[in-house]
Amino acid sequence: MISVDNLAVEFGGTTLFSEVSFVINPNDKIALMGKNGAGKSTMMKIIAGVQTPTRGHVRAPKEAVIAYLPQHLLTEDNCTVREEAAKAFQHVFDMRDEMERLNRELETRTDYESDAYMEIIEKVTDLGEKYYLLEEVNYDAEVEKALKGLGFRQEDFTRQTHEFSGGWRMRIELAKILLQKPDLILLDEPTNHIDIESVIWLEDFLINKANAVVVISHDRAFIDNITNRTIEVAMGRIFDYKANYSHYLQLREERRVHQIKAYKEQQKIIADNMAFIERFKGTYSKTNQVASRERMLEKMEIIEIDEVDTSALKLRFPPAPRSGQYAVTVKEVSKSYDELVVFKGANMSIERGEKVSFVGRNGEGKSTMIKAIMGEIEVQGTCQLGHNVQVGYFAQNQASLLDPELTIFQTVDEVAKGDIRSQIKHILGGFMFSGDDIDKKVSVLSGGEKTRLAMVRLLLEPVNLLILDEPTNHLDLRSKDVLKEALLAFDGTLILVSHDRDFLQGLSRKVFEFKDQRVIEHFETIDEFLERNRIKSIAEMNLG
Repeated sequence: MISVDNLAVEFGGTTLFSEVSFVINPNDKIALMGKNGAGKSTMMKIIAGVQTPTRGHVRAPKEAVIAYLPQHLLTEDNCTVREEAAKAFQHVFDMRDEMERLNRELETRTDYESDAYMEIIEKVTDLGEKYYLLEEVNYDAEVEKALKGLGFRQEDFTRQTHEFSGGWRMRIELAKILLQKPDLILLDEPTNHIDIESVIWLEDFLINKANAVVVISHDRAFIDNITNRTIEVAMGRIFDYKANYSHYLQLREERRVHQIKAYKEQQKIIADNMAFIERFKGTYSKTNQVASRERMLEKMEIIEIDEVDTSALKLRFPPAPRSGQYAVTVKEVSKSYDELVVFKGANMSIERGEKVSFVGRNGEGKSTMIKAIMGEIEVQGTCQLGHNVQVGYFAQNQASLLDPELTIFQTVDEVAKGDIRSQIKHILGGFMFSGDDIDKKVSVLSGGEKTRLAMVRLLLEPVNLLILDEPTNHLDLRSKDVLKEALLAFDGTLILVSHDRDFLQGLSRKVFEFKDQRVIEHFETIDEFLERNRIKSIAEMNLG
């Protein structure tokens, strides 16, 4: 059991939160929720021991292992993927090596009666008891199972970690955490850099193999599936629900209804007492009653109502110009990089108005196919866009293509056409740019802010083929909902690459699966595809 006692964080005269207390029990799976800036990541860092609160403590048993995966992290560059992941067992290897060293020393010493000799005997005995109490584990097999579950191939295990992108290094760190089997796992946006199959693997691990878990995530399906408790950080304090995210939303709404009722009743009491005080102030016979009511009002704790964003932002794409019957045609397309075959003999036809999903593990060719369709790379075979096809393309590096010298408002204003220009501030507000933010230059924005801004630009351009490659990585739940509603109403053609199942749900009626150098067409929704493949995927990863 880990207890959080009276935590408070203050900086620059502002209180982020105060008097926060709760207990994390052995099998709790907790979603830490709250709007951006509420203090979720700060609270997680304090529990992890990497940040110090202004006041309060986190108490854990002496032997408890707490593992923390932050949003941004780089592993070391001086070893292979397998070696880096195996560092999860470093304490075991250190124990074994120390026992071997001490035993070798005993073999060479002859001072059998000395205190020093007896001290070594005691150390070996103590280490031996701890070492042999450990569950017998095939460490190499456990490392391979975790790495494969998170999307690495056998041939990746001997590659140097510096050969991989930040997202893949994040997976290595995640593998290390999972292999440690900690008492508490802290995960800050763990699904941002992993594909659907790996998210499903991670889900099953956390549900069936992990002890306590605290997770911050904007992936609604992920947190709904793994959590049994939701702690909301709001208005400087917490609200604790024994419920998963969807149920918590219902309970929070009920709480707000009660708050509003209590607030109105309290305001009436305040108004009545203020009127009494105003009426009888200075009246000698009422002096005690006036003083009594003034003291009561001074001591009264004013009821607060939860902040809820009530702005009904509805964003629609401009009408899509009409294209030919087939927006995209791919015939016998193959792509290789030296000896690495990405896919071969791929065929696909995407009709005007169709919405399709590209799915498959990272590295199987989804982004490569998009680049082929866009004409950004050369391939064998033919990739053709249909007549009058106008493409809106959101790449994973889209944020880096923005003009750093423009302000947020100027960046959007230069692409907005017609009536939509009057709504620019409203639209930016829906993507968490409000007030003076819109006058900030792009150059000072974080990666996540740039991603959101690039998405807003795309939403305003009149196109009839939208190609979105992982568009939701840095969007909060509300921004994702805004984007999804706009895509559902979009009357053009959509190609979508995403690992976010909740976002994909209901958006496409056809799935192109990238697997084993092939592109396979499935006439089904993403839910039907995942349900059909889930048991097989888990069986392949040997989790049972």
